[in-house]
Amino acid sequence: MAATPLLAAGARLTYPPAPRGTVTDTYFGTVVADPYRWLEDVDSPQTTAWVRAEGALTRSYLDAIPQRDAIKAKYRTLLDYDRLSAPFREGTHWFYFHNSGLQNQAVLYIRDSEAGPARVFLDPNTLAADGTVALAGQEFTRDGKYMAYSTQASGSDWQTWHVRDVATDRDLPDTIQWSKFSDATWVGDAGFYYSAYDPPTAANATLSALGVQKVFFHRLGTPQSADALVYASSAHPDEFVGVGSTEDERYVFLQRSKGDGTSLQWKRAGEPDTAFKTIFALDPTVSYNVIGDDGNRIYIQTNAGAPRWRLCWLDVTDPAHTLHDIAPQAADKLENVSLIGNRFYLEYLHDAHSAVRIVGLDGSDLGAIDLPGIGSGGLPTGKRGDRIAYYTFTSFTFPTTVYRFDTATATSTVAVQPKIAFDSAQYVTEQMFATSKDGTRVPVFVVHRKGMPLDGTTPTILYGYGGFDISITPYFASSVAMWLQMGGAYAVATLRGGGEYGEDWHHAGWRGNKQHVFDDFIAAAQMLIDRKITSTPRLAINGGSNGGLLVGACLTQRPDLFGAAIPEVGVLDMLRYQRFTVGKAWIPEYGDATASADAFKWLYAYSPDHNVHVGTHYPPTLVMTSDHDDRVYPAHSFKFAAALQYAQGGDAPILLRVESKAGHGAGRPTDKIIDELADRYAFLVKNLAFVPTL
Repeated sequence: MAATPLLAAGARLTYPPAPRGTVTDTYFGTVVADPYRWLEDVDSPQTTAWVRAEGALTRSYLDAIPQRDAIKAKYRTLLDYDRLSAPFREGTHWFYFHNSGLQNQAVLYIRDSEAGPARVFLDPNTLAADGTVALAGQEFTRDGKYMAYSTQASGSDWQTWHVRDVATDRDLPDTIQWSKFSDATWVGDAGFYYSAYDPPTAANATLSALGVQKVFFHRLGTPQSADALVYASSAHPDEFVGVGSTEDERYVFLQRSKGDGTSLQWKRAGEPDTAFKTIFALDPTVSYNVIGDDGNRIYIQTNAGAPRWRLCWLDVTDPAHTLHDIAPQAADKLENVSLIGNRFYLEYLHDAHSAVRIVGLDGSDLGAIDLPGIGSGGLPTGKRGDRIAYYTFTSFTFPTTVYRFDTATATSTVAVQPKIAFDSAQYVTEQMFATSKDGTRVPVFVVHRKGMPLDGTTPTILYGYGGFDISITPYFASSVAMWLQMGGAYAVATLRGGGEYGEDWHHAGWRGNKQHVFDDFIAAAQMLIDRKITSTPRLAINGGSNGGLLVGACLTQRPDLFGAAIPEVGVLDMLRYQRFTVGKAWIPEYGDATASADAFKWLYAYSPDHNVHVGTHYPPTLVMTSDHDDRVYPAHSFKFAAALQYAQGGDAPILLRVESKAGHGAGRPTDKIIDELADRYAFLVKNLAFVPTL
């Protein structure tokens, strides 16, 4: 469809008709209307016609913005630089990922020695002409003979497993389908454990609701139909299950997980799969991460009795399963642990940025790794017997850099420093603190050009997530670098519900406490305005998935506070989310409106879909989703966009952008990333009255 001229100031868009049905549900005596229930049938002719019309409107609007082409061209140029991962050793070979700049997918390279010549080992770009098949994961046998690797198509969470012979760079006939949320755990060279579901029976296999997750063992050289069932969560269909092992393969672990919690069951190598013995039963609030072992001693990172986590050991022959501290809970949250040689490397989060300590097997202090500044990373990873390990470090203005770490001397040297057309010396990162509604201190990272005027004129994006115990720490993104070069500021709020300060911080923002997350984000926005970093007409909010929920809730609660909003792949119907795809697994985080009157009360109070009010002046909003998103069902965004368009009392545009073959975001090809960025920033340039530097 050809682009149409932009609307004159004060003119309103004409939206595609979206009939309002009469469907209602009753929750504990409360009748709730659901006028756009028909949009849940995402494949119906009525829905697909509406989505197509919405797409045409959105394209005509965005394509007519004069700066869009320049934004796209500049971002393509900025993104065109070498990006390399940290190398890792498998058997006698070394591997790393490399994207030469504009490749749709990073390529896996192999070296016969750490510094030897590299050759292509697996190029995902050859798997689909349009770059929409991505490498989702890979696991090597202990001797490095075979690599099990999974692919995902069109951004779907569904994985297909393959096996590659490292010596020949050729795939074996083995293929595993209908795996999801799974690693591969090898048993020697014989085969591997994986997690999968029964094949979907719904017409739309990608978007069907999930059944029971199961663990299987696949023996090399046999068809998937012969794989042995190890465990099925039949009695608990809302749980995930998986199998892991220690690096030396002395122990195999079966873990069930639900919410924040995991069980821990174990057996020795060679014992039958019926021999798993329980160490810790499943508690939805307590997790156990196995780090390694020495004989009967297993090293575990856990939040048991330690909401900020600790490092412990236990003796598997001890019937009491007593946990003995190696690194007790500290003031900062223990985020990650690695074990190389006889030293533990501990990554802590101090006010949501990394600090790395080194301790002996007995917990003795062996120093720290000096990091370049406020950022994320610094944790060496490698095999237990390695002397050389690698780590990465990144921050908002520090492109991801790879360091080589000598474990014997505890010294770091730069191994790979990207050359990107971004002068970090022109920008500064500050950590500020907002005060939430109940007095809680909320950290906010603010990145901006040095000498930025504090007069409220700087267009600013405020990003947040706030959920599922996930820590949002400083990161480098070319999209953020682009926004800074354009003349904007970028802010990231550290919200309750996340994992930055441990379980207490998480639990302060889940279930019935979820409103705290929105209060924190609103407080962060108000702080940016009060400090005159920006002002309401120049402030945009953005978040994806659970962060899309965040943006939707804050948009409906404080539409007067923001100049624009971009909720991406958001969970927006909080009364029905559990009915779709993997939604039932989020019940421990959000609650279930059908199971509890209390849960219904708190979910109904903030559910974005149910708090859109006719006649309200909503800010310019770009709702973004994908037609293949099998994580967060796309009907969430469809219904929210339709409701906002119907209710809009002002002239600001409400647009729906639906990407094809893109899923929840993982594995998107570079071309789609560039197009999406151009649309997002063009929308903000127009609606924040932003004159960018391009």
